[in-house]
Amino acid sequence: MAQVLNQNSSGSYTFSSQPRAVQQRKKYKEQWKIQPDDQLNQYGNIMYDRRVIRGNTYALNMLPAASQPDPIEIQRQQEERKRALARRRAKEQARRHTPEPIEGRKHIPIQTELYLEELSDRVEEADVDVQTDAFLDRPPSPLFIPAKTGVDQSTQILEGELFDFDREVRPILEVLVGKTIEQSLLEVMEEEELAALRKQQREYEELRNAEKVEQQRLEEQERRLREEKHRRMKQAADVLRLEKETAEKLAAKAFAKSYLADLVPSVFNNLRENGYFYDPVQRDLETGFMSWIMDSTMEELNNVMVGRLLLDALLREVVTKRNKDYDELIEKLKEIANAPPPQVEDESVDQPAQELQTNNLDTIQQQEDNNGESNEASNTGDVAEVNEEME
Repeated sequence: MAQVLNQNSSGSYTFSSQPRAVQQRKKYKEQWKIQPDDQLNQYGNIMYDRRVIRGNTYALNMLPAASQPDPIEIQRQQEERKRALARRRAKEQARRHTPEPIEGRKHIPIQTELYLEELSDRVEEADVDVQTDAFLDRPPSPLFIPAKTGVDQSTQILEGELFDFDREVRPILEVLVGKTIEQSLLEVMEEEELAALRKQQREYEELRNAEKVEQQRLEEQERRLREEKHRRMKQAADVLRLEKETAEKLAAKAFAKSYLADLVPSVFNNLRENGYFYDPVQRDLETGFMSWIMDSTMEELNNVMVGRLLLDALLREVVTKRNKDYDELIEKLKEIANAPPPQVEDESVDQPAQELQTNNLDTIQQQEDNNGESNEASNTGDVAEVNEEME
């Protein structure tokens, strides 16, 4: 049986096959299927053995033929199956199902098709009878024997005339032995070559490891030098930056002092002129007392103005009423004056009466003129007083 054995870490292998007799295969396929699997997997030629790897084997991680499966891989496959089963169950639960009926009721299937059909639990059945004619059984077919063709002939062969085993088997044995020795020599040469390759590979790996260690040492030295260079450059840049910042701060301080020497007095003067620095008593008088006194004065003046307006309205109403009364009286007197005088015998009596009537008319007219002038003067004086109070 062919085997693949990992003997070292370099990935090389050695082929070995136990000697055995040539298997006698059966003629038919059915008998070949009956044989067990361990006999089916026995290969006589390594070119047809599936366990033999063809191609580059240096980068291939070879495993023994009888190695067990990886438990981590088995666990991962089981977890994937569990997740798939959980997703399937979640999909089934997410589907819409008909809710369960409430207590005392039950679901009944109904038809939602366009054409209704009668539903019944009992399957329709029908009995059918068929009668066939009686036939006799067919006799068995006779054994087919082909017709003989040609002519029979016979030949007498004695022992030793066609085959001599000792003589005929010699070249076969020579070939088998020669091939076996040649294969053995080839295997020995291959093992020696593999050993030489392993030795050369080991020497190469040692040399490469030494060069790699030297390379790592040089890289580490270069890295330390580079880091030290960057650190020194950073320190120099920091020193220059600090010196520049110090010089800028000193220059700014000197400029600020020279600028603020004249700025502070001017700023205080401007603030004082704009009213930011003020006397609290004066500000209180201006904002609190003066506003209060002005509001009180305006309120008092408004009250006086309202009283005077009311008084003017009352006076205007009284004067208007008196003028109306005087007008009525004048009308009456005019009517009396225009009326024809009664005939009296004594003219001396009529003349004083007429003079008295004329005097009364003149007196009434003079009073009306005096009342109008007094009303206009009072109204003009009230308006002047109100304007003065408003000012």
